[in-house]
Amino acid sequence: MVHGWESNTFRWRNLIAKLTSAGYHVVAFDAPGHGYSSGEKLHVPLYADCLQRLIRTYRPSHIIGHSVGGMTLLYNHSIHPDPDIKKIVTIGSPSEFHEILSHFKHLLGLNDRVVYALGDYVYDRFGFKVHEFSSTHFVANNTVRGLLLHDEEDRLAPFHASEQVHAHWKGSQLIRTKGLGHSLHQEHINEKIVAFLDS
Repeated sequence: MVHGWESNTFRWRNLIAKLTSAGYHVVAFDAPGHGYSSGEKLHVPLYADCLQRLIRTYRPSHIIGHSVGGMTLLYNHSIHPDPDIKKIVTIGSPSEFHEILSHFKHLLGLNDRVVYALGDYVYDRFGFKVHEFSSTHFVANNTVRGLLLHDEEDRLAPFHASEQVHAHWKGSQLIRTKGLGHSLHQEHINEKIVAFLDS
């Protein structure tokens, strides 16, 4: 289970209870710089490195991610496809890095020169362009069954992100909610996740 930005494993408490009651063994961890983990930085490639170490250690059949955690799952599976992973669940996850950067541009009042400089930094540091880092690209060859949950009124990650990923991911299904917000930790949402994993 992979939580989102400015969150920690506590966000999974209700779903963990349902999964353990259903007989699942659950592994959840705090991202670098979050919860009880050390560190001061977090970005998706770093998060994916942490996730991949845990996947190699615990060999899960299913992985679940919320928000940026969901994006991390899809990115990691695109660079480390794993036949042991049978199902992937994303909850309120963003899709396009350029949209995230645009959000920060408006939030912080950044000008275009700063944004272009950030784009250059991303390329120099990680080896990809901002528009290339996209969950719609990550799932293009994904053959794992997927469940995407997203609220139409999500103010942190736009609903169209999951619509676009669903359109590019042949083995996925999309559950649309309305008025539940970004967290999507309501009991009936957790029940849908457990039902998907059981199916």
